[in-house]
Amino acid sequence: MGIYVWGTGCGASELISRGLEIRRISAFVDSFPQGRDFLGRPVLRPEELPVNNCELLIVSSRHSGEIAGQCNRLGLARERILFLKNHCRLEDMNASCTAAEKLLGGELLARLLPRQMVISTPELLSSSALPESELSGDYVRLSALELICRRLDSKVPGAAAELGVYRGDFARCINRLLPERKLYLFDSFSGFEPGDGAEPAFQAAHENTGAQAVLERMPHPDMVRLYPGYFPASLNGLEERFCLVSLDVDFARPTLEGLRWFWPRLNAGGCLLLHDWGNPELPGVAQALEQYEAELGSHIPSLPLPDMKGSLALCK
Repeated sequence: MGIYVWGTGCGASELISRGLEIRRISAFVDSFPQGRDFLGRPVLRPEELPVNNCELLIVSSRHSGEIAGQCNRLGLARERILFLKNHCRLEDMNASCTAAEKLLGGELLARLLPRQMVISTPELLSSSALPESELSGDYVRLSALELICRRLDSKVPGAAAELGVYRGDFARCINRLLPERKLYLFDSFSGFEPGDGAEPAFQAAHENTGAQAVLERMPHPDMVRLYPGYFPASLNGLEERFCLVSLDVDFARPTLEGLRWFWPRLNAGGCLLLHDWGNPELPGVAQALEQYEAELGSHIPSLPLPDMKGSLALCK
């Protein structure tokens, strides 16, 4: 009997940092495990979960809908499942109503219903188009990216880039929305540099990835250029101009290095998305921007986004 945790990414590391002791976890569960061990505990595939011995399954992944379905098929009672992400959902209360159209007719029904209904993820970035995404549920971030890319398309020259790729979820969305642009991906694929401030569990979560696995997830891999290693040493002399840059490196030092290199190379009309700027758990991101603006001697025009981690869109 014991506690099991579904997910071996950042959500799992948050559990540890917030007080769940490793010794209390019997094993982790992951649909696509990067290995058979995480933080000294075994990693099981869903079908390996010992349902009868599971007192509590803590779901730290955002794929709450899919995981709920898998647990149902495994026979794990909902009473023993705790969802920590995406457990609050928007719902169309008319979804199951079949009588209205029959009685009123489609034309009248369309006139009666409000035009704005349940908010949905952009079609190009939906779960059917890009399944198994850690970004499911972050509507604001995905929709903002779609609109930004629509604005950039054919109007602003340059490549796209992301510094801080992790498992490639956001990079995959960029690649999908800008299929004709080169996409440069920078990540150590082995966690953070010593001294950046990553706690052991957070470090372990970011080691749980790989360059080849990221590349295999890209819808247009021929347009992707991978630069493994610690930034900016990983640049290896690269010179390029950009229309869109995503900075998602969590801590002050790498964020500042990213701003120093990418901002001067962002074309007029381009956008730099600074993830975690409004995240109180990662204050170094906002601090890095303040330091960079002090170095420039000027304020960078920007727009805060109310997404799940408080991104900031910097506009050139």
